Amino acid sequence: MSSSGTDYAKKSPSPQQYATDRGNGSDAEKNEFGTPPARIPSASVGAALDQTHRKLKSRHIQLIGIGGTIGTALYVQIGRGLLQGGPASLFLAFTFWCSVILAVTLCMAEMVTYLPISSPFIRFAGRWVDEAFGFAAGWNFFVFEAALVPFEITACNVIIHFWSEAVPTAAIITIVIMLYALINVLAVKWYGESEFWAALGKVLLIIGLIVFTFIVMLGGNPQARSFWWNNPGSFNTFYQTGDLGRFMGFLQCLIQASFTIAGPDYVSMAAGEAENPRFVMPRAYNAVFYRLTTFFMLGSLCVGILVPYDDATMADAFEKDKPGAAASPYVIAMSRLGIPVLPTSSTPWCSRPPSRRATAMCTARRVRCSASRLRGKAPRFLTVCLRNGVPIYSVGVVLLISLLSFLQVSEGSATVLSWFVSLVTASQLINFSVMCVTYICFHRALRAQAIDRSSLPYRGFGQPYAAYYALVATFVMAWMGGYTVFLPGKWDVPSFLFSYMMLFICPVLYIGWKLIHKTKFVNPHEADLLQDLAGIEEYTKNFVVVPAK
Repeated sequence: MSSSGTDYAKKSPSPQQYATDRGNGSDAEKNEFGTPPARIPSASVGAALDQTHRKLKSRHIQLIGIGGTIGTALYVQIGRGLLQGGPASLFLAFTFWCSVILAVTLCMAEMVTYLPISSPFIRFAGRWVDEAFGFAAGWNFFVFEAALVPFEITACNVIIHFWSEAVPTAAIITIVIMLYALINVLAVKWYGESEFWAALGKVLLIIGLIVFTFIVMLGGNPQARSFWWNNPGSFNTFYQTGDLGRFMGFLQCLIQASFTIAGPDYVSMAAGEAENPRFVMPRAYNAVFYRLTTFFMLGSLCVGILVPYDDATMADAFEKDKPGAAASPYVIAMSRLGIPVLPTSSTPWCSRPPSRRATAMCTARRVRCSASRLRGKAPRFLTVCLRNGVPIYSVGVVLLISLLSFLQVSEGSATVLSWFVSLVTASQLINFSVMCVTYICFHRALRAQAIDRSSLPYRGFGQPYAAYYALVATFVMAWMGGYTVFLPGKWDVPSFLFSYMMLFICPVLYIGWKLIHKTKFVNPHEADLLQDLAGIEEYTKNFVVVPAK
């Protein structure tokens, strides 16, 4: 039996009753959030209990999604995959992984447009799967975002030192930390503006690099060369020779793709601060397909066209940690072609210092702030916000974690980069698996409670099969990410810990919370699909577009 779009509205309390319950501080609300809802102004119904401000406009959400997914990995770290697998393996791996991320995006789009609240997939995991599951997911996502900050700082230092070694490493780290700390303590609307313009620069940069590749491929370069995959070849071998070595090379490219290609998490985490999210969020998710194909698939193709996988400069950058190590393949290509101006002028743009780190930091402090409100899943002091809605202590915690970037002062930059790549990749894959599991439970709850999916604001195609496809792929890759440490002669304790630490910590967090609080798996018939729904629908109904001044 199916039901129309009005059926689940009938099950939910009326907006007036919902507001009355919130004003009285009902027991249900107190149990869920630990504080009486009466403390939240009625004007913030659309962002109930988030204490965040809905100031991000459609253009902000669109560009934040781009700014969060495109970082130095696409311009710099992608060279490691080319070196290990060759251009064909790199392109095939990125193409395959784009299909996986598209499936994850379909899962998140359907859930978040239904309930666009802050830290959505973490709260959904606790609400529709198991409270302990949401607890583990929240801490894992925090580690993921927090670890991105020192990674990006390390990559930024690598690029700047390729351009110039005049500024000491410690000074670069300090300056960059201060820059994005300043961005994150500003009001959310100014954060949105900074992200908008930084992300716009990234879009222009990647489009420019794609155009540059097309021109030089056709012979428009000082050497009048054409570029093909037949010299030195399309596939490189890794560790072994022959077909096995080529497969292992492809696997290395797939691991690189699972790190480089970010999913819908940045768009989703901004849902609680988006204006008119029922209108804005579907458009942002629909843009993911074009972003994946344009930026990541074409980007991986361009790198393989511009630079041979046996390039000595690229090999030295990743394997010998020379000064200026890990320079962008695009910059290497410009130097190889004898283009005099572009290498030095484009190198600092390939790092884009403040942007993705600011996004990661802002997302990380959102996660801790939200989790600290939900039954003590994080210290309560992290909920303290400034008048502009910024959780200042959450920002401070992420700032402390960013100090890990000073590891590169004593260790090689390329070595530290590889550590953070392993940690971020494992945590990101766990996040994607969590999203898929949560959607599967959400889909089951809709069926169990006779709610027609066609009545939802957004309906992803191929569900729930797309969710199962993405779950299998992300779960397998989470365990394959650090497999090289088990190869003869490759054992390295730091690499093992950074690759598998979160895979062991997350089950401990889940089991520990479950035993202490005696949580249970949520029955599909009892899953709460209505909490926050009335407030969101009231906000959407009463939303008025304010003309731009």
